[in-house]
Amino acid sequence: MAAVAPVLPVLAVVALLALPVAPGGEGGATPADVASGALVAYCALRLVRGRRRPLSVTAAVVLGLPVLGFAAAALGAPSPAEGLLGFGRYLQVFVLVPAAVVLLLRDRADLRLLAWSLVGLALWQGALGVHQYATGTGASYRGENIRAVGTFGATDVMGMAAVVSFGVVCAVGLALGAGSVRQRAGALVCALVLLAPLALSFSRGAWIATAVACGAQLLLAGVRRALRVLAVALAAGLVLVGGFGLGSAVLQERLSSIGQVTDAPDQSVTDRYTMWTAAVDMWSDHPLTGVGLKGFPEHRDGYASLALSSGSDTEGAGAAFRKQPLLSPHNMYLLVLSEQGLLGATALVGGWLALLVCGVRGLWRVRRGTPGAREGHGTPVPRGLDCALLACGLLLWQLVDFAYGDIGGPSTALTAVCLGLVARWALADPACAPAPPHRLRTPAPTYPKEAAAR
Repeated sequence: MAAVAPVLPVLAVVALLALPVAPGGEGGATPADVASGALVAYCALRLVRGRRRPLSVTAAVVLGLPVLGFAAAALGAPSPAEGLLGFGRYLQVFVLVPAAVVLLLRDRADLRLLAWSLVGLALWQGALGVHQYATGTGASYRGENIRAVGTFGATDVMGMAAVVSFGVVCAVGLALGAGSVRQRAGALVCALVLLAPLALSFSRGAWIATAVACGAQLLLAGVRRALRVLAVALAAGLVLVGGFGLGSAVLQERLSSIGQVTDAPDQSVTDRYTMWTAAVDMWSDHPLTGVGLKGFPEHRDGYASLALSSGSDTEGAGAAFRKQPLLSPHNMYLLVLSEQGLLGATALVGGWLALLVCGVRGLWRVRRGTPGAREGHGTPVPRGLDCALLACGLLLWQLVDFAYGDIGGPSTALTAVCLGLVARWALADPACAPAPPHRLRTPAPTYPKEAAAR
């Protein structure tokens, strides 16, 4: 227990996301948010007691630079209370919790433990989602309560999709690593099983982000392995959709709606693109610091066209019908650009790109490192490749998904934890890759002549 004690607060945040959210809740702090605050406090206490230097210079710059943009945007918020609330939320998600995770995860074993906990959470939420679809107890979709949302309810339909996507990405990374055959086979089975609840979430953004992230993981692991795994995934998809007819008609309709931007798009697509245009116009009028944190809802009606609806309809999963207000553009980049301007967007998005560059650099360093277990009769798999792949995959998933969504809801705490896992690999890779025992220096051999001379 003492060996995993520093990681327990991180695992507690993940575990609390398995609890159900009150139907029709109006937001506010969730148990996972409270646990993330306790995680930061625990980490700070360990630093004080151990008298350790918190972060390296690179990590401090990458994680701390966005604070300047947050502070400047908070000063321009519609009210001091809104500015303070927004500043605290951004600080929690993008600075404090990721930094605490960086400091508490000590090595690759801790990264793998956290990754398996994400897979476990995804399996739990996914099982609930499949049950909701099968029994008609999910969130409302096209007049039927069939949308899989897990414990997150109808007001956070993206929550389960994000959790399951994180599980798929982590499982793929673990399956491509150098662990035991049982571990890699189990991870591959988990990834294939999670495809069903991911499909039943009807989240187009999560589908696209997961496909991009897993495709990148497979290519980075090797072209031959990518082709083999892709063949298995396609076969599983044909069995699920073609053989069992798993939501085939609804899924085909949802997939076809992705490209329907000008050709009779549904109202959700129209609302999204209308809000994107409004966010760009806000930034055009306030280019440097934006309209302030929490300012998008205040300025939305002044910039949006008449095509924008009054809100999205939510119902099902234990909640009564209600009109969900559209308070963000559902695009993290445009949200930051409109509320924080170029100052905040450059600092925050620049930090994410820095994490991506450092993470990929660490991956290539691992590929040139010590080989581990062999896969069948193939080439040896480098040690630590699983950690590199899941970290790069999680970040790539988030960067793609931010083009279709933003922070908000109970699952935001998990976004902060995943960013911390990525930062632990990207910014503290040498500590994640301790030298194996067989690399310890041994005394040079002595020869007979040298011994006689002595």
